[in-house]
Amino acid sequence: MSTDLTRLDAATLASRIHAGDLSSVEVTQAHLDRIGAVDGGYNAFLHVAGEQALDAAREVDRAVAAGETPASSLAGVPIALKDVFTTTDMPTTCGSKILEGWVSPYDATLTTKLRQAGVPILGKTNMDEFAMGSSTENSAYGPTRNPWDTDRIPGGSGGGSAAALASYQAPLAIGTDTGGSIRQPAAVTATVGTKPTYGTVSRYGLVACASSLDQGGPCGRTVLDTALLHEVIAGYDPRDSTSVNAPVRPVVDAARQGASGDLTGLRVGVVKELHSDSYNPGVIASFDAAVETLTKLGAEVVEVSCPHFEYALASYYLILPSEVSSNLARFDAMRYGMRVDDGTMSADQVMAATRAAGFGKEVKRRIMIGTYALSSGYYEAYYGQALKVRRLIAQDFDKAYEQVDVLVSPTSPFTPWKLGEKVDDPLAMYLSDLCTLPTNLAGHCAMSVPSGLSADDGLPVGLQIMAPAMADERLYRVGAAYEAARGPIVA
Repeated sequence: MSTDLTRLDAATLASRIHAGDLSSVEVTQAHLDRIGAVDGGYNAFLHVAGEQALDAAREVDRAVAAGETPASSLAGVPIALKDVFTTTDMPTTCGSKILEGWVSPYDATLTTKLRQAGVPILGKTNMDEFAMGSSTENSAYGPTRNPWDTDRIPGGSGGGSAAALASYQAPLAIGTDTGGSIRQPAAVTATVGTKPTYGTVSRYGLVACASSLDQGGPCGRTVLDTALLHEVIAGYDPRDSTSVNAPVRPVVDAARQGASGDLTGLRVGVVKELHSDSYNPGVIASFDAAVETLTKLGAEVVEVSCPHFEYALASYYLILPSEVSSNLARFDAMRYGMRVDDGTMSADQVMAATRAAGFGKEVKRRIMIGTYALSSGYYEAYYGQALKVRRLIAQDFDKAYEQVDVLVSPTSPFTPWKLGEKVDDPLAMYLSDLCTLPTNLAGHCAMSVPSGLSADDGLPVGLQIMAPAMADERLYRVGAAYEAARGPIVA
């Protein structure tokens, strides 16, 4: 019975729980059993909160038995939470030794929303340290493995959440996307992930990597499941100074509309600069087939040019490290987290020793790059120039959306590579984010939906759908239509 329950989509689970056909405790226990049985082979979870999850499930079952209206459309359906959102009842480590065992005194707004919605939190998922990476190999607690091939990476930085979904350990998950950390893991694990419009999901309690880029978002195995979760976690939060005070977009209605399979009248733009012979041939073939499918569904497909996208990688890897160098200064061994002190050291020596011992190589690399880019005499030459490029990229998007409703590209140029293959070549790792970075720089929204398996190696490939800021519902309409036409992905 447990195995069957873990294979059901979140929408079906919610419907059956609310009808009294299933109990939330049954569903939650089935997933906890699954985690216990298989996660040793994947390392998707850093912490499992079985009792807390079951307590939340019991409360949902009590409300259903009393005839009360469910707290949300997903009440009773369990979820995996990326270990970058603060939680008062389990550790928040951000995949780093410097926060090992740290328990926050407050919940993130997103955590609170999940609790209020009656969504049991199964535990916290593995991630690249402080969300810096594209493979989840930068975690201080060991890499996560891709359920499609355990010798390969599950993407990053949110590989734990994606692997939990792909291995049926959770029906829903939360990720964060700074430069593609929801979408790229989704692509290489054949799951669905959305980066919402910047500011539409609260960042309060999201441990910051790069504040102008970070965005929490929903992950699922279907477009509808992801839309249902999107509506639960989105909304204005006065505690987040970047929060957008606007109604939540009707993403669930859009997903249900899209499932009808009619995209007549929709204008789709293929981004010329995100379609290259340097990409994996299987990725290109899968993308071209997906575009043909969109055409058959009635969409009008045209090529558009966004000439400044070729500078997105360079711009991003100056802006992000600069913000990292500022944000991570708070980990100073003075107030919380790890502390290295032999009793004879000055405060400066304690800080230096703790940061040297607590941060991994990639985090140190980005702190140093960012500190240099912001230093006197170099600020305008590096950080200032990167901000100008960021503005040009946003203008490219604006011009493109004058011609089309959505843009499409491959989500990642590559299928999942083998563990260890790129750890000593940071640039090769960074190149996996080529297609996803522009959306973050502009603050727009984007989704990755599975587009099948590469003919080259039989590994998952993702289709990226992009839309303007505050037009998130377009992603779900197109994604659901494509998903319905594509059919199941079978290994």
